[in-house]
Amino acid sequence: MFVDYIAAKKANRPALNALLGDPKKVFEASYVQIWEAIRALVKRAIKSGDIRKDLDPIDLLRALIGVANVATTPDWQQSAKRLVDILIIGSRPAT
Repeated sequence: MFVDYIAAKKANRPALNALLGDPKKVFEASYVQIWEAIRALVKRAIKSGDIRKDLDPIDLLRALIGVANVATTPDWQQSAKRLVDILIIGSRPAT
């Protein structure tokens, strides 16, 4: 679903940029909210045992940004889905 969301966002990028303006300003304005949300999600997932205790929220956020910025080659969606799978598997606690 994450990769499908990225695909839709890429398709709508020109319209979003026209409505919202400079993407850098949008990011700066929403950074604190994004950071707090990812921190809360990671904390909750660690507490439930769904992800590793040593996972740093900023590392996860950087990884998601990396997936979102995969080059738009013809097979970018397949590559992005593989990266998401790697992220999920790598985030799980060791058994």
